[in-house]
Amino acid sequence: MADNTTIEWTQATWNPTTGCDRVSGGCDNCYALTLAKRLKAMGSPKYQTDGDPRTSGPGFGVATHEDTLVDPLGWGTPRRIFVNSMSDLFHEAVPDDFIARVFAVMALSPQHTFQLLTKRHGRMRSLLSGGPEYAWIVPRHTSPFVQAVYEEARKLRPGGPLMRWPLPNLWLGVSVEDQKWADIRIPALLDTPAAVRWLSCEPLLGPVDISRYLWLTGASTAGPFYDFAGRRRGGAGGIGGQAFTSVPARDLHWVVVGGESGHSARPMHPDWARSLRDQCVRAEVAFFFKQWGAWAPGDRNGWYSRSHWVDDGTGGNEAFMYAPRSKSLRELDGRTWDQYPEAVNA
Repeated sequence: MADNTTIEWTQATWNPTTGCDRVSGGCDNCYALTLAKRLKAMGSPKYQTDGDPRTSGPGFGVATHEDTLVDPLGWGTPRRIFVNSMSDLFHEAVPDDFIARVFAVMALSPQHTFQLLTKRHGRMRSLLSGGPEYAWIVPRHTSPFVQAVYEEARKLRPGGPLMRWPLPNLWLGVSVEDQKWADIRIPALLDTPAAVRWLSCEPLLGPVDISRYLWLTGASTAGPFYDFAGRRRGGAGGIGGQAFTSVPARDLHWVVVGGESGHSARPMHPDWARSLRDQCVRAEVAFFFKQWGAWAPGDRNGWYSRSHWVDDGTGGNEAFMYAPRSKSLRELDGRTWDQYPEAVNA
């Protein structure tokens, strides 16, 4: 486990697995892949498994690490812990039983808040669904995976506390780099039981409209209200003639936005970040602006060693961007945005 991480929205990282493979455009300049190659050359034992050169790289083959699996159990001071900053827990090469053991450790560490992020939305949904909704786990009356979590927890701590599902100290998120992946991964996330659901829009590679996932729509303030998939979500019958209205869905709790860093980083148009901020503000969803990355908005009349114009995707709205000395500039329109979600269903 690594304390004092430089990742702005967390306080520590925990990597019971390492290694991954590219699955979408957001992976193209993966910092973890580059770091794994360096760690392999330095002789780090966790990074000696090579991945497929077409989708991974030196030191970045998927590996599980028994020696770090139970680390959070001995860390008493409460922390926000990013799970697998160097991997994806739901990668197909990670066995189901190992994932269950990771969840068992999180269940037995209620003092911590775990932040889990994935691009493997399908496996996430299939493993975590089917258990009790916001209830105490009763063995043999739940899904096979949730039962496995319960049994692994009892192996680690016989006679330990009862467990709730979904885990109240787990924030479950998906990566969203553009509209295509927003419309694929967000519905899967919303179909997965979670106490807190969040999006990591980093690197943000295009405009993303998430408003359809933030609001319920109905015929009146009394409902009935429907979600983005047309499923009824409660409320009395509508009264004919009343105005069409919307209310916050309260299903997404946090949105993190950031630009890309590293060699060949792609710039993030300022309006893409502004749009997501404004959507979150209107829906009262916590918003966190992580960084601009390798390119930040600049004064078009200034002098910079590296600069260029980036279009917002419409062909008519270019922004002037420059390469700052610091890759962690964090102000969006003159202020920082460091909002966090409140725990729900806890």
